[in-house]
Amino acid sequence: MPKLALTRRTTLLAGAALGGAALLTGCADDARPAPEAAELSAAAERLRKNAARDSVALLARYDATLTAHPTLGAALRPLRAEVARHAQAFTSDAPSTAPSAPASAPPAGAARRSGAPDVPTDERAARTALADAERALADARTKALVSAPAELARLLASVAAAGAAHAYLLTEAG
Repeated sequence: MPKLALTRRTTLLAGAALGGAALLTGCADDARPAPEAAELSAAAERLRKNAARDSVALLARYDATLTAHPTLGAALRPLRAEVARHAQAFTSDAPSTAPSAPASAPPAGAARRSGAPDVPTDERAARTALADAERALADARTKALVSAPAELARLLASVAAAGAAHAYLLTEAG
């Protein structure tokens, strides 16, 4: 009788060892990304970098508008701060100087730098130009959702919704 128990125990241990080896082998095969996943990852990285670049460009537009129209500061600073957070969210793995700029004031000489966005001289037109930029970027991000992986799509959707809200606030504020 002890021989039967030893055989049963040996069989169970051998089965467990073979099952564990099969599981380890399966994990090793799954650890290598498929070529399609690498392509998707590269496309997602490009999409993320483009979204960061677009947020930084919008941030520069806010800075130029604040420089040209300091009296709009109270209305624009909170929106600018949100855009800075959006840029930071898209560049969270790469340090960037633009999003960390103070939200209370644009960098010195922002409007005088080469490549700074043109700002209308009329305050209402300047706000409308910002609203148009926010709306266009929100639309572009909404269209990009189709090709984005889930986590990036959620971020793009959230930032697009915020941009649409900013556009509304900029046009309805006065």
